[in-house]
Amino acid sequence: MPQAWRLWREGRGMELMDSAAGESYSPSEVLRCIHVGLLCVQEQAEDRPNMDTVVLMLSSDTASMPQPKNPGFCLGRRPADTDSSTSKQDESCTVNQVTVTVLDGR
Repeated sequence: MPQAWRLWREGRGMELMDSAAGESYSPSEVLRCIHVGLLCVQEQAEDRPNMDTVVLMLSSDTASMPQPKNPGFCLGRRPADTDSSTSKQDESCTVNQVTVTVLDGR
């Protein structure tokens, strides 16, 4: 996720495409899919699109899409919010502590 987010912010989203796909997909289609994917993993749940909106964005070349905000599952540092009134330069992303238990029968 951090690499995808970094490449997107730098305008290099096409570098995420697997070269094995060749020229099967148009660059605009690839970038639209990456854009929608980044919208779906934004840190704040209220910023994420619902599935109806995702389907609309993926099926329409003309659907307007907001710029994605910082993803929720990145490690490292996040860029300062451009719409924030504070002047903080960088803030650390939060890392959620998760415990996963796998049960095996005897």
